[in-house]
Amino acid sequence: MPALVISDDSKSLIKEKKMKLMVQTVDDTPSSEKKDKKSKKSKDSAERLSKKDMKKKRKAAEADDHEDEGTSDTSSSELVDPDNSKGKKVKLSHGDEELVKEEHPNAVSKFRISDGLREKLRTNGIEYLFPIQAMTFDIVLDGCDLVGRARTGQGKTLAFVLPILESLIKGPARESRKTGHGRPPSVLVLLPTRELASQVFSDFEVYGGAVGLTSCCLYGGAPYHPQETKLRRGVDIVVGTPGRVKDHLERGNIDFSSLKFRVLDEADEMLRMGFVEDVELILGKVEDASKVQTLLFSATLPHWVKDISSRFLKPQKKTVDLVGNEKMKASTSVRHIVIPCSTAARPQVIPDIIRCYSSGGRTIIFTETKESASQLSGTLPGARALHGDIQQSQREVTLSGFRSGKFMTLVATNVAARGLDINDVQLIIQCEPPRDVEAYIHRSGRTGRAGNTGVAVMLYDPRKSSISKIEKESGVKFEHVTAPQPSDVAKAAGLEAAESITQISDSVVPAFKLAAEELLNSSGMSAVELLAKALAKASGYTEIKSRSLLNSLENHVTLLLESGRPFYTASYAFGVLKRVLPEEKVNNVKGLTLVADGNGAVFDVPSEDVDTFLTGQENAADMSLEVVKTLPRLQERDPSRGGRFFSNGHGGFDRGNGGRFSGGRGGRGSGFNGQRNDRFSGGGRGRGMGRSNNRW
Repeated sequence: MPALVISDDSKSLIKEKKMKLMVQTVDDTPSSEKKDKKSKKSKDSAERLSKKDMKKKRKAAEADDHEDEGTSDTSSSELVDPDNSKGKKVKLSHGDEELVKEEHPNAVSKFRISDGLREKLRTNGIEYLFPIQAMTFDIVLDGCDLVGRARTGQGKTLAFVLPILESLIKGPARESRKTGHGRPPSVLVLLPTRELASQVFSDFEVYGGAVGLTSCCLYGGAPYHPQETKLRRGVDIVVGTPGRVKDHLERGNIDFSSLKFRVLDEADEMLRMGFVEDVELILGKVEDASKVQTLLFSATLPHWVKDISSRFLKPQKKTVDLVGNEKMKASTSVRHIVIPCSTAARPQVIPDIIRCYSSGGRTIIFTETKESASQLSGTLPGARALHGDIQQSQREVTLSGFRSGKFMTLVATNVAARGLDINDVQLIIQCEPPRDVEAYIHRSGRTGRAGNTGVAVMLYDPRKSSISKIEKESGVKFEHVTAPQPSDVAKAAGLEAAESITQISDSVVPAFKLAAEELLNSSGMSAVELLAKALAKASGYTEIKSRSLLNSLENHVTLLLESGRPFYTASYAFGVLKRVLPEEKVNNVKGLTLVADGNGAVFDVPSEDVDTFLTGQENAADMSLEVVKTLPRLQERDPSRGGRFFSNGHGGFDRGNGGRFSGGRGGRGSGFNGQRNDRFSGGGRGRGMGRSNNRW
C-alpha cells in the first residue's frame, strides 16, 4: 500500500477533525455495543468492496483529509514527525482501512540488493544504509568510476562492498566474471595497513560468502605459501596491502586479466605511509583500464590522491563528497576534551580518566611511539599493546581479544587509527597532540561510530605542544577541563561498588546481618555514613589525596602568580618569585606556564609548601599569589615558531627566538619539574635570549 504524505497544513486539519469527532460521538450508547456495531459494519463493508473499490475509497478519503474540513470518515489519526530520521509513519483509519507506514528513506529494501545479501544485512542488524552508502550504491552498480569522501566512522567499507558484490552476482559484471578452479580475481582492494586489510576482508567474507563468492587477504608479516595456495585455487576478491600485493605480482601469483573492480580505500593514508610507488605500479599492471571500474575512497583529498584520480579514473567519474568545505571534519557525535597533564603524571591520570569517562565500554589509548605503547600498557591493569613491532599473529590475537571483550583497554600507535570498526569503543585517549590534524580526526573517530556517541580525551603539556592548530583546522571546539580529582574518581568507584553490592545474592545476608547490626549500634554513625565507608573500602579508598590542576600531580597545588604587569617570559616569573621566596622553595616549582592573556603565570608546588608561598607574597607589594580553583587558558608552545610560546590571540607573546630562556649571564636555572638543567634562570644582569636552540 503506498504511503500517505501529510503536509504540515493538513496535520492541523486532521487534528481539528479529530477533536470534532470526539465531541460528536459522545452519546448514551454503551461502548461495548458501539464496538460491536463498528466491527460488524467494517466486516460487512470489507466483504462488499473489491480491491478496486478499496483503492477508489482510499483516494477519496485522502482527498477529504487534505481539502475538506467539514466532513470525514476518519475516526482516528496518529502522526509522527515526518522529519524523523528513521522515516515517516502515518497511521490513519478511513472507514474500513488501516494504517500506512513509510520506510526509512535509505531502507535496504529500496536498493537493488538481492535476497541473499539483504538477509545477511538483516541478520547483522542493518536495516538501512548510511548516507555515503546510499549515495554511492547506484553509481557503483551502474558501472561508473567513483571518488568517495566521508568522515571517519560513516561506513565507507560497505559503500563499495555491497554494490561490488551485487554487480558480480546479478549486475553488469556477472556475465564476464570468470568462474571455476584457478580463476583470476575480479576485484582488487588496496588498503594501507594489515589491520584494515583484515577488516575489509572480513566484510567480503561475511557478505560475499553469503552469495557464493570467495576472498583472500594479502599482507606482510604472514607466510607466503597459504596466500599463494589460495590464489592458485582461484578467488573472486583480493584484499591486501600494497607491499604484499606487489610481491605477489612480481612472483607471478596474481593475474589481472579478468579484473572488473579496483578499489583504493584510505588513499590519503597510503600516501602518508609511503606507498605511492607501489600503488602506482599495481594500478599500472591493468592492461585495459577501460574494462575496469575504479573506486577511490578517502577521508581527505591531498594532491597525490587527486593526481591518482585524474590518471587512473575515467574522465566521466562521479564524486560524492560528504565533507566538502565544511569546517567541522571530526566526528560530530563525539565529545572532545583536552586535559593539561605532564608526562610524569600520565600513568596516574589515565586510569582515572578511564574510570570517569569510559562508561564501562572499551578504551583505546594512542601513543606517538611504539616504546610508549609498550610501557604504558604494562602499567595499566588488563591493557594490551598494539604496534608495528608486534608480530602479526599476535596483533590479530590482540584485536580479536579486544573486540570480544576479553580485555577493555588497548594501547596503540597509529596502526589502530584508521578504519578499524570495533563496537562499543566509548573512550579514546590521546597521550599528546598528534603531529597532524588528520591523525587527530581519525583517532577520535574510533569512537562515536555508526551514529553512536563517545568521548575523545587528549592530554597535552602547554609548555611542549599546541592544540590551537587542531582546534582550528578540524573545527572541533574542545572542552577545556582538568584531570579528574581523586574525589571524582572515588565517586565513580563508589557507584560501581554500589551496583555490585545490589547484585549480591540475598542468601548471604543472614550471615552478615548480626555483624552489621552490632556495627551500626556501636559506631555512633548513621547507616548512610557506615555504608559510605563500606563502599570506600570495597573500592580500595582509605583516603583521598589532592591533585594539582596544571600537571595533575598528586599532593600538589596549582598557584597563580600576578605582578601587575605583563609576563613576557617564564624566566621573568621565576625572577619575581626569587625576590620574595627562598631559592630551595622556588626550585620545587613544577611546570610554570604563562597564562593566555600574558598577565600571569601558573605553576604547581607541593601541598606542604603552599603556606610558605602565600606568606611570601606579603613581602612584595606588586605581587599576588592565590590557589587556583579553575585553571585559566594557557599560552601554548608553537613548534612551528621554533618552540616559542604564543598567546592564541590573547596577547603576551614570548619574545624568545629559540625557546631557551635565560635570566642573564651567571643566572642559575630553577627549571621545570624542579630540575636545574631546564635552562630557566631568574637571576643575573638583564634578560638574555637564547637563539635557535629550542631547549628549555
